[in-house]
Amino acid sequence: MGKIILVVFFIVSATSMLFSQEWQTDFTQAKELSSKNNIPIVLVFQGSDWCAPCIKLDKEIWSTEEFKNYAKENFVMLQADFPKKKKNSLSEEQAEKNKALAEQYNSKGYFPFVVVLDKDGNVLGQTSYKKVTPAAYIKLLESFKG
Repeated sequence: MGKIILVVFFIVSATSMLFSQEWQTDFTQAKELSSKNNIPIVLVFQGSDWCAPCIKLDKEIWSTEEFKNYAKENFVMLQADFPKKKKNSLSEEQAEKNKALAEQYNSKGYFPFVVVLDKDGNVLGQTSYKKVTPAAYIKLLESFKG
């Protein structure tokens, strides 16, 4: 019995480590975390199930251990996803929140679109998919801090 509990503990621990980067989906909450921790918000507009550059950005940057480890101490990660497949559809409330964010920060509808914001929601810089290393992308995001 003790061995089973130990195995379950390790599986749960490993799983939580894999998903250690916490994506926010609520702008108000992201601003509160940004203010509390004195770190900028990285707002990512993506089409997770249809936008090829968005999927590449996730695979090559956001999902890497290097980026996740850096981000958890240095950025509040805020996701505004616009999936097209029915199986990935968002709640009506979340879809409205994402639409409001897009109206404010992505009026041209670019995907992927990455906006770095201060704790009050002021734009510090913006970028998109770049074929670079996670370290180079981190450096780019950091350059917006001024």
